[in-house]
Amino acid sequence: MTDTGHRVRPPRSLDVTPARYPTVAGAEAAARRLARSHPDRCRLREVGRSRAGRPLLLLSVDRGPHTVLAVGGPHPNEPVGTATAVRLAELLLASPARPGLSWHLLLCLDPDGAALNAGWLDGPLTMRRHYQHFFRPSFEEQPELLPSPATGRRPMPESLALTALIDELRPFLQCSLHGVDFGGAFVQLTRPVPGLPERFARSADRAGLPLDIDSFDAIGWASPAPGTYLMPTPGSGAATRALPDEPELSTWSYATRHGGATAVLEVPMWSVDAVADPRPHPAVGPAVTAAARTLRDRAEELSGLLARVPAHARAVHGPLVRAADFNLAVCPSVADEWLERWCAEPLTVSRVTTAAIVAARVPLRVASMLLRLLADVRGPGAEAGRERARAIVTESLNQLRHRFGARWVPVEQQVAHQTRAALAAAECLLG
Repeated sequence: MTDTGHRVRPPRSLDVTPARYPTVAGAEAAARRLARSHPDRCRLREVGRSRAGRPLLLLSVDRGPHTVLAVGGPHPNEPVGTATAVRLAELLLASPARPGLSWHLLLCLDPDGAALNAGWLDGPLTMRRHYQHFFRPSFEEQPELLPSPATGRRPMPESLALTALIDELRPFLQCSLHGVDFGGAFVQLTRPVPGLPERFARSADRAGLPLDIDSFDAIGWASPAPGTYLMPTPGSGAATRALPDEPELSTWSYATRHGGATAVLEVPMWSVDAVADPRPHPAVGPAVTAAARTLRDRAEELSGLLARVPAHARAVHGPLVRAADFNLAVCPSVADEWLERWCAEPLTVSRVTTAAIVAARVPLRVASMLLRLLADVRGPGAEAGRERARAIVTESLNQLRHRFGARWVPVEQQVAHQTRAALAAAECLLG
């Protein structure tokens, strides 16, 4: 509860959610309408600019000293967060103001990246079309991650805008609104939030989502409840690919300097039931070996194809090239880790499934970006590269559909779950 004793109750209209993701421009238009319709409670302001000069817009609801910051669009291939940010504002404005509490909704942290994915949102939300328009930046170009001082790199403008916002608002809760392409729902926390794991699990069940109980993004992290993970503390040696080597360098951890907690709320676009299976896998060695060999072989082949992208295409599509290079560079070390460590360990069906999904997903992402890079390149070498990249895309999609049974989660269910989870996190921390 707040100082006034007022609980954060979700409005009854929680399940009335959008059937499609909004574009960033659509979300901004919706935010402007809300600000005009509720000038006494709602205001919209620019809090920074992207590297390409696009505005970073913050929609604030109410003016209480207890603040929640929700960050939409931290990864551009995950449009659910922008939809959830708008939906949260609509729901909050549909109920009386909560004394002492205010919500601040950053519509999209990476609008430049979102522009490279926007083509998917204009047509059928199919798996194939998603990857035709796929872009996800390399690790060091993701705005939620701050560079180590040892690198000499300055934080990106988007990162500086977010850290300045955290310093200004001093939120007791930061919700990072993420999505995953294949898998299940899960939440990553900078500290325990009593009551949230149970409510998160009930919300996922209500949306028909499996809980990812052995997530690839949280290997080695403490898991106090299925689908809930606690981020490692600095110096614990438990950092993984989900965080930089120094966890305090993420904007997730940045909020802790003001006493706040961060909840990274993950929801799948295509759910895979096996990620919720806690049983021991019956054949870990063969399954993990097959996944490692697939990842390594595909990465080697795609590296050769990427070399066919000419200089002029690299200059025009620099972010795509850097993203493809980054993904291919990490594949050998991941495959080596699986072969050297995982094959000899008892693993759950969930963990082995997530490894196999990664082995299919990373080549799918790179091959999809490669097709965009080679789209306007002429010559027999380019055509041969496109043909092979198209084959990898098709093979990967078929595997994800048929081997893993990946099924589409309607946008309204994704948004409803993420909205419930954000409201629940605020109530659990206040209560």
